[in-house]
Order: sequence, then structure tokens, then C-alpha cells
Amino acid sequence: MLVLSVIKGVDKGRRYELPDDEPQLIGRSSEALDTTDQTISRRHAELTPDSGKWYIRDLHSSNGTFVNGVRVTTERRLLRPGDQVRTGASLFIFGEDSAKPKNDSIRMVRRTEIDINIESTAASNDDSMIMAVPEPGQAAEFQLRVIYELTALIGSVTDKQELLERVMDVIFEYFKADRGFILLQDDPDVIPEPVLIRHRTPVGIQKKKKDSGPINVSRTIVRYVMKKGVGVLSSNAMTDKRFSTGDSVQAYGIRSTMCVPIKFKDKLYGVIHLDSKVANYTYTEDQLLLLTAIGVQTGVALSNARLYDSRLKDERLAAVGQTVASLSHSIKNILQGMRGGADVVELGLRKNNMDLTRGGWEIVARNVERIYDLVMNMLAYSKQRKPELELVNLDQLLGEASMLVQKQFDSKNVALLIDVAQDMPPVPIDPGGVHQALLNLLNNALDAVQPETGAVSLRCDYDGDNDRVKITVVDNGEGMTQATLARLFEPFHSTKGLRGTGLGLVVTKKIVEEHGGIVSVESSRKQGTTFTMLLPVRFDQVPMSAETIGPG
Repeated sequence: MLVLSVIKGVDKGRRYELPDDEPQLIGRSSEALDTTDQTISRRHAELTPDSGKWYIRDLHSSNGTFVNGVRVTTERRLLRPGDQVRTGASLFIFGEDSAKPKNDSIRMVRRTEIDINIESTAASNDDSMIMAVPEPGQAAEFQLRVIYELTALIGSVTDKQELLERVMDVIFEYFKADRGFILLQDDPDVIPEPVLIRHRTPVGIQKKKKDSGPINVSRTIVRYVMKKGVGVLSSNAMTDKRFSTGDSVQAYGIRSTMCVPIKFKDKLYGVIHLDSKVANYTYTEDQLLLLTAIGVQTGVALSNARLYDSRLKDERLAAVGQTVASLSHSIKNILQGMRGGADVVELGLRKNNMDLTRGGWEIVARNVERIYDLVMNMLAYSKQRKPELELVNLDQLLGEASMLVQKQFDSKNVALLIDVAQDMPPVPIDPGGVHQALLNLLNNALDAVQPETGAVSLRCDYDGDNDRVKITVVDNGEGMTQATLARLFEPFHSTKGLRGTGLGLVVTKKIVEEHGGIVSVESSRKQGTTFTMLLPVRFDQVPMSAETIGPG
């Protein structure tokens, strides 16, 4: 599969896989190739597959799209592996996915193709984790240092590929290997697959030296290691009639090889294989013992990673179950309200009583609004998103939010006061996200106050000294206990009974934190509640093409 890899910019290190038959959008509004680079337009450039080839075209972006330094127009341009694509301040490289080695990178060969001389074996078991050194000194210090580094990996790395990469880093640091690879298997009856290949000499230089092609590995040795569960030290010589002439065998690839199992208790995960040209280095039995211990430590780490994944899946399933149960309960309550309202409407129509019909319709309308709010909060809660910053006049944004809830405030005869600082400049925020957060806080405040005597204040200030916006929602309700405050931002926890879903405040906190801000709350019994949103202002992250939302 072809990929785009970010090699420069704020997203450096990220990789985006390109499906064979789906066009991909580069931009801040893209779900597939999303980016945090604010110099990239929302719809910056488009990648299009055509007959196995990929083309790129610019979508009238503000900062342009460049391939190998040449600007791309709206006419599509063919991409070739190795091409560098620049959009905004980010630099991508287009090429094949090299994260997982191809199966033809390693070739299992039979005895007729390669001769193997097993020089030593080492048992692989729990005792292998403790190295036996004949005498203290430099060797003991060396071995303990290696084992210590691997032990540190067991609890700190849970991603399998990252774990294996780190293990190979340690191996190449302490063993003078020319080549190394790791084979893993999920099924004992299936030939293990290569998941990691490492060369001391870069592959490009190898090709110049005519040393390219797959690594030839003895099928006999790999099977022996996996069947017996022992590490093997061996040397090999390619069976070639030229050896009989007495020429130097070093020129024909005699290698010193170590192959050890990756196992923990009775579970065999695969093998670690290292080799070096005999002309460069020859491995010893002590090194075989050390590499065998590394194989056991790697097995422990893989076992730990699998347990972590299993626990994570169980926790996710439990969370999904809780989510479905909570949402089903909320939706059922709303539907019951709608059904009751519909019955009243039907009764009013049957009696030709418009007052009764109008009252029933108000019940239906309230519940339609409730289910709309629930769906919007569900989407915001479940989806990871980055704020799409725009310059926004907050006085207009607060005014729009208050207009949407004014009818509910009027029906309870609750006062809603809005106060926006006169020196408030347009600020870069995600207007949709902040709008939803405000609605959640206002609805929450309305539920907290009493009819007739309730009052809610919405205030917005600009803190220029700390480059942030402060939005507060204050109510004169009953306030909250310490127990309620402790669970305030817990998903699906609600104190409103049938009227609450337990998502509003959670979503508000999520939206504010996506902006890099914080939400705080102050409340005490009989004293009311104050919610405060602090949003950082970063004018340098506003796209150059952004226009101010609202009157300017």
C-alpha cells in the first residue's frame, strides 16, 4: 500500500495510508488525511488514484501545493515513489509502505542451497532471564546492562511493532550484526512471517555493492529453534562448486549466525535471527546465551502487550455496553415524551380544540429539541476532532446561543443576562464547537434554577495579559454538593433524572480541552454555581485566508 509520510512540520512522524480506489483530501477538514498544521487550508489538495497511479492537484489553496519544489496547479500531476509534497509548512514523502517487510525480503532455503554447521545451542526458559557469567567483571556488567534495558521495555511499551523496533535497537547496539530480523507466528502450523528487518548498512548502499535481494535463511535452523525451543549458534557456507577450488570462502558469504526463540513459558511467538560475515565478526557461546535471554525477555514483553490489549478490549466492550444502555434509556424517555405529546395533539384535533392541540405540539417540540441536543452531543463525544479556528466576534456568537434558548427561559420565566466586554476583539476559535459548549452550559444553568425567581448570567471577557478569553455562566440555583462536583464530568452521570443524559458537561469539557483550554466550576449549597471556560487565544494559528465571522 502507498503512504504519505510527514517528514517535516508539526505532524512529523505521522503516516497516512492511501486506499487503492478512494480519492484522498489533504486539508484541515479532511477526516482521512487530517492535520494540525494551521497553514494548510481546509481543502488544500486532492490525491486521486487512477489505474494504479496516484495524481495530485491543488484546490485553490492559500499557500499552494508543491511537488519536488515545483508548484502544482489545479491540473493534476502524476506522483512517483520518492516525490516530496509540500503543503503549507508540512513536507510529505510519497512512497510504498515500508512499516511491514514484504514476505520476499526473507527467503527460507533448504539444505541443498545452504550448508549449516550448528556449533552450540542454549536452552530457552525462565532461567534464561538470569545470565550465568563464569566470573564477574566487564562481561557481567555488559549483560546486566542489556537485560536492564529490555526489562524496562516490558512495562513501558504496549504497541507490538514499537516494542520489536526497540528490542532490535538494543540488539544492534550491543551485537555487531550485519543483518537482523524477527519472525512471528500466530498459528503454530503456519510458517512465521517477517515483521521486522534491520540492516547495519543502508539498503541503498547495499544495492550499489550488488548485495541486494532477499536474505537467505536456513529453513532447517528456524524449524529446529522453534521445535526444540533452544537458541542456536551456527556458521554457514553456500554450496557452490567454487569452494572446491580453494578460493577464499570469506568472499562467498560464510556467516556467523545466531537464531533464538521468542517465548515465554509455553507460548512460542517466533524467532530473532542475527548474522554477521565471518570476515567481520564471529559470535560466541556467551553471546548466544545473552541473545537467548533477550528472546525470553521479548516473549515476556509480547505477553504483557497482549494482556494489555485484551484488557483494553474488555474495557472498551464494557464502555460500549454502558454507553448503549445509557443512550437507550435517554432515547426511551424522550420517545415517551413525544408519544405523550402526540396523543395530546390527536385528542385536540379530534375535539377540534386548538388550545389542546397547541399544548400537545409544544410537548412534541420540546422533545424534538431534546433528541437533537442528544444527537449533537453524542457526535461531539464520540468523535476526535481538531478545532477549525476562525476569527469570531464573540458578542454575535453569544447572542446566537442565547436566542436559541430564550424561549425555554421565557417559558420558565427565568432571566437571561448577557454581558460582553466592549474591548472584546475578534478571536480565533472553532465557532461550532464553542457554540455547542455554550448551549450545554446555558441549558444546564436553566435546569438548575427555580421558575419565576431564577436568573442566569452569561459574561465574556478578554484577558490580554494572558492571551485568553474568559466565558462565565452563573446561576442562582441550589448549588451542588461535593459528591455531585466530584462526578460532574463523568460520562452518563446525571442528577436531572429523566431530563438528563449525562453528556452535556462532558462534551463541553472536551470541546474546551480541544482548544487547549480548561473548564472550572465553583458551587456551594444555596449559593448557586459558576462555570468558567478559559480559551487560549493564538492568532498565529489562524489560517491566512480566514475571514472574521460576524459583524466587524
